[in-house]
Amino acid sequence: MSESKPRASVLFVCVHNAGRSQMAAAFLTHLAGDRIEVRSAGSAPADTVNPAVVEAMNESGIDISGEIPKVLTTDAVQASDVVITMGCGDTCPVFPGKRYLDWSLDDPAGQGVDAVRPIRDEIERRVRKLIDEIG
Repeated sequence: MSESKPRASVLFVCVHNAGRSQMAAAFLTHLAGDRIEVRSAGSAPADTVNPAVVEAMNESGIDISGEIPKVLTTDAVQASDVVITMGCGDTCPVFPGKRYLDWSLDDPAGQGVDAVRPIRDEIERRVRKLIDEIG
């Protein structure tokens, strides 16, 4: 029997951790299960997850209503193999040896559910591709 390799870990970062990074983390957790360790955080976290984002994810069968935005920490970045930023610019710390991706996505902040759906669908598409790349 071959040794099982350690789980890959992915950190999704946006400014408020209330929309894009929450959707991405939820899709990755939902689609990859225990195969990938998933974290999300914000450089300036909001108090709550965007209600339109919660509604859009419910339409996809994923409940994120219990999620709470978390502040980005250096430890979270250091503990992750892949760091995916979504519009946080220079506030995301960079460490050598990490794989960094920047997903340019519209910010759902202040948007209704109709505007959130296409963002959600694009995030799901990118997360599925990421799972294939990680293996």
